[in-house]
Amino acid sequence: MTIFRRMNGFFGMMILALLFFFIMQYVISAGIVGSFYTNMIITMGINIIIAVSLHLILGITGQFSIGQAGFLAVGAFVSAIMTMKLDLPFLLSIIIGGVIAAVVGMLIGIPSLRLKGDYLAIATLGFGEIVRIIFLNMDYVGGASGMMVTHKTTWGWLFLWMMITILVVRNFTNSTHGRACISIREDETASDAMGINTTYYKVAAFVIGAFFTGIAGALYSHNFYFIQPANFNFLKSFDILIFVVLGGLGSLSGTVIAAVLLTFVTTFLSDYPETRMLLYSLVLIVMMIYRPQGLLGTKEITSLFSRKTKGGPKDGNQQTIA
Repeated sequence: MTIFRRMNGFFGMMILALLFFFIMQYVISAGIVGSFYTNMIITMGINIIIAVSLHLILGITGQFSIGQAGFLAVGAFVSAIMTMKLDLPFLLSIIIGGVIAAVVGMLIGIPSLRLKGDYLAIATLGFGEIVRIIFLNMDYVGGASGMMVTHKTTWGWLFLWMMITILVVRNFTNSTHGRACISIREDETASDAMGINTTYYKVAAFVIGAFFTGIAGALYSHNFYFIQPANFNFLKSFDILIFVVLGGLGSLSGTVIAAVLLTFVTTFLSDYPETRMLLYSLVLIVMMIYRPQGLLGTKEITSLFSRKTKGGPKDGNQQTIA
């Protein structure tokens, strides 16, 4: 019965997601919303993919990474090279951009993820800056002047990859591998003592997060016509970090909500960058004082609508889960 209940919940969410897709597709194609709001919706979706990717690394596995802008840049420039220089199909360029970002993530993750806390943050921050400097001095992609990219990102492509990202991260989190990552987040020493290969799972989470960040980079580059290395500086990594911290470390739905809200605010304050940073700072200060666990903490939004039972939820054998 529990399996059927979960399947019904999954299919119900999928039906709602498809309904949302077709409504938005009609609204965009019919011209009900202008290009400004269409671009804001696309940007929201890209930010959701990036935020969910970091959610797996930071919120689930507990690895303080602030180098996501580096993976975003790799995916953006690699996919742009595939379409603009090599004339490959858009879908193939997206996948290649994600794969190259994942490979880079593995090469960086194997040595750096032996570090912890602030040391890991500094290492990943340095990686992001190294990637930016490489593209800045690469004449093949235009160097500091940047690179022109054909607009290919549509609502359909965005929704497809956004759903794939959310479903993969959700299912990974609910699997035995995800539980191993959560145990590493809670206490890495105890996890290691229990026989969990902590380095393997940290690198795995890092690679999966890098892959989907690279996918987001490919969608990003083909949405804004023009990309520059300056678009992927360390401030971009902090913007992504804010999505996860504000939503709640460990909450997938909280991360999505925070990405949507902050993208909305950022879009309307794009002409006032100083005001945007001031607002970000105030929001973070207030959150750290009154709700340090974030909007949803480690809970998901579905738990707010579920009925509470005494003794905790029960499994199919009517045994209470601690």
